[in-house]
This record gives sequence, structure tokens and C-alpha cells, in this order.
Amino acid sequence: MSFSELDYHYMQRAIELAAMGRFTTSPNPNVGAVLVKDGEIIGEGYHRQAGGPHAEVFALRQAAGLACGATCYVTLEPCSHYGRTPPCALALIDAGVSRVVVAMLDPNPLVAGNGVKLLQAAGIQVETGLLQTEAAALNPGFLHKMQHQRPFVRLKIATSVDGCIALSNGQSKWLTGSAAREDVQLFRAQSCAILSTAHTILADDAILNVRSTAVTPLDNGEIRQPLRIILDSRGRLTGKEPIFAVGGDILLVHQTGLRLPAINSVNRKIERIELPLNTEQRFDLMELLKVLATKSINLLWVEAGSVLASQFWSQNLVDELVLYQAPMLLGQHATPMLRLPEFSSISETPRWQWQDVSKIGDDIRLIARLKGHE
Repeated sequence: MSFSELDYHYMQRAIELAAMGRFTTSPNPNVGAVLVKDGEIIGEGYHRQAGGPHAEVFALRQAAGLACGATCYVTLEPCSHYGRTPPCALALIDAGVSRVVVAMLDPNPLVAGNGVKLLQAAGIQVETGLLQTEAAALNPGFLHKMQHQRPFVRLKIATSVDGCIALSNGQSKWLTGSAAREDVQLFRAQSCAILSTAHTILADDAILNVRSTAVTPLDNGEIRQPLRIILDSRGRLTGKEPIFAVGGDILLVHQTGLRLPAINSVNRKIERIELPLNTEQRFDLMELLKVLATKSINLLWVEAGSVLASQFWSQNLVDELVLYQAPMLLGQHATPMLRLPEFSSISETPRWQWQDVSKIGDDIRLIARLKGHE
């Protein structure tokens, strides 16, 4: 299918718009739309937050009745079903647009090509596949969960240049500088949930919320707080820890049958679930991810110590590694970033592909995905 330079230009604008919702749309996908008529943009929009109007609706509102005969550029196939909002495909039909250019089809079984069919049945010219890779990059969690029925896992690790996360005495604050810590805030804000452990909460007084002023707020002016999921197999948390005093909702994961004290909060929801431990007296992480998928969690940010990080890594459950490296060396007795089984051959070690290498303040941020891993 052949697209013009202007098609690329307008779809790139739609992608830019979609990215503006990355802090607020969870668990919905980021979507942008641009309406063009007679070579002029007459309407733009992006999906701002779950439950609110979709990108196409905002663009149509801005067009103010001028959309008849226009072309709509949209980063994700217009929805064709009734959810919390009416179908966007019907809105485009009712507005009289003559052409719709779609970056990628929606893998949601409720849509999955039905939006395109609905538009075509109404006589609208539909073209798909323009800047599909760029559009897909907007929604790794949404797309991954639709395909694999589990959340997309981003593992965050902060290390020294020699790959260590703490001194032998446990000291680790702060390996990285303020710019890197602010960058972590932005990654947290784009996640549906943050996963950590009771050990991390108790050792670091971690609260794991979003505190950045660079994050776009919700319509009510508040910052959307990801669900904080804490693995507390032995019920060590009491409710008096700082994490319970700030931020958003909390999900505590305990081993089955554990007697637990009540933890109450008037400001946020605290939920508990029980899961059995495996023969190593640890949670089955794949089973955990399947449970989290049922709770509308698409993108999971894992921020914990080397034990949990090593579990995710060893079980091939890391979809993306976000590695911050500080310009320092901690020495041979420091704590390594991961504790992995010993390999006997270089060929046994998995190969990763760097997706991005950036300087963040005084530190370096490296983003990698497993080679051949979707």
C-alpha cells in the first residue's frame, strides 16, 4: 500500500499526540488522531484517561462539524464495540469522513479488524499499516497482554559500572544521581503497576509512588498512581510502614493459609491475595503474572533487589531491561545485580539487543530486549 509524504506527516503527528496520554490512560492504550481536510488539520485529539472520550472523539469535537469528506489518521484501529464509551468507528461514520488511515489493527478480540470492516461497510476508504512499528511502540503492555495473556515486564536495575547494586554491608543509596531517579519516576508513571518485595520496603522504607512534577495529571488534577504490588510471603508488613501512608492502592501477595494482622487505610484500597509457594518456598512468578493480567495490568514495572530480579531473569519473564549505570566501581565483594546459574559455555547465555543508550545526568541508561523476544 502506497502512502504519500503528507500521509506520513499527519500520522507522525497522531503518534506525537498519542504519547501525550502515556501517564494517564492506563489500562487503556495510548491513541492519537488527526483530522485533515483540504490540506489543513481541522481536528486533533488523543485518549486522555480510561473512561473518557477516545482520540477520534476529541478530534471530531475540535473539527466542529467540518469533518464531512475529511481524512482521519489514527494510531490504532477505531473501536467497534460499546464499552464505557460508544464505538469510535460509528462516530467517524456519522461525521461523514471519507478516508481513514490506521497505523495498526487492534489486537483486542472485541475489535480485531471489526472497526475496519464497519468503516468499509459504510463506504469509507480504509488504509492500514502506516508507521505501524512506531504506533506499536506506544503500547507495549497493551499489545503484549493481548498476545500473551500476561503483563509486559520491565525490570529496573541500578548498578555500578562493574555491575553491582550495593556494597557488601548493604549500602546502596544513592548509586545513581537525581536525574536518573527522576527518570525512574517517569517510567513508574507509565506503568499499570509496580512490583516489589516486603524486604525492599523494610530495608529502604520504599514507598514506590509517583512524585514527579513532570507527569501529566488526570482530569481531576491528581497524578495517576500505579497499583503497588508487594510480595510479602511471610506477612512481615504491619501497615505502619511509610508505603501505607502515601500513594495509591496496594496489593499484598501472601502465601496461602497465612494468619495475617488487619491492615486498614481510609485513604486507599488495600487488597490481599494468596498464592501457594513452590518447592523453593517462592511464589510461582508465571502464576502471579496470570493473576495480575486479570486485574487489568498491562505493563508491570519491577523494582526490587537481586533475588526477585534474578527470578524474573532466570525464568525468561523479563520483556525489557532498564539498566542505570553509575560512574563508580563497588569492588569484588559488592552485591551483584543478578545471581544466575553458572554457565559452561558462552553460547548458553541469552543475547539481548540494545534498544536505547542514553546519558541521564551523570549516569547512563541502557534499555534492552531479549533477542528474538516479542
